[in-house]
Amino acid sequence: MKRLKVSNNVIRRLPRYLRKLDELTENGVSRISSFELGHQLGLTPSQIRQDFSCFGEFGQQGYGYNVVALRQQIAMILGMDRGFKAILIGVGNIGRALMENFCFNDWGFELAAAFDIKPALIGTEYKGVPIYGIDELESYLAEHQISVAVLTVPKTVAINVTETLTGNGIDAIWNFTNVELTEPNSSTIVENVHFSDSLLALSYYVSERRDEEAAKAARAEK
Repeated sequence: MKRLKVSNNVIRRLPRYLRKLDELTENGVSRISSFELGHQLGLTPSQIRQDFSCFGEFGQQGYGYNVVALRQQIAMILGMDRGFKAILIGVGNIGRALMENFCFNDWGFELAAAFDIKPALIGTEYKGVPIYGIDELESYLAEHQISVAVLTVPKTVAINVTETLTGNGIDAIWNFTNVELTEPNSSTIVENVHFSDSLLALSYYVSERRDEEAAKAARAEK
């Protein structure tokens, strides 16, 4: 597969394409043009074509894109066919919510194990996932090939757990701790998730609209 140095913006759009293609498949759409795909996603046709050209040529001029084939290509680009294994650390409210409601398998990950400090949880299973004590984390990582750690521990211990993970060669961390983790001296990739970001972006856009409406009303009164 062709892989150029791809910008972060392109990578962030790939999951959007994937979700839209799943939606199209569910609705019985077998092919789609870059114009129509862009229209449904709020992107230009040239942006669609440029994004896909980073990885190869997937469409045919005059025909467009085969929806199923394009979905398979994007899934491969995103590594969904590689069978990555993940662990979850912190079986609290957020951890349990992810285990219960987020289907890791649908996105190419096997959630192999979870870790916590609560004696009542250790040695049990939740949604079919075994729960180990946090003191077993290092030995587990040494014995199993784990690519991603989902971090849902309290903020107070986030740094210490991160150091354990990076020290044991974890490839990536999906961080829900609300601590901005950065590992400049480590090869570990960190994806920080802040639930407030989207809400605050909405707050900005609503404020902007209200200010524009107020300014328009003020001009009309003059």
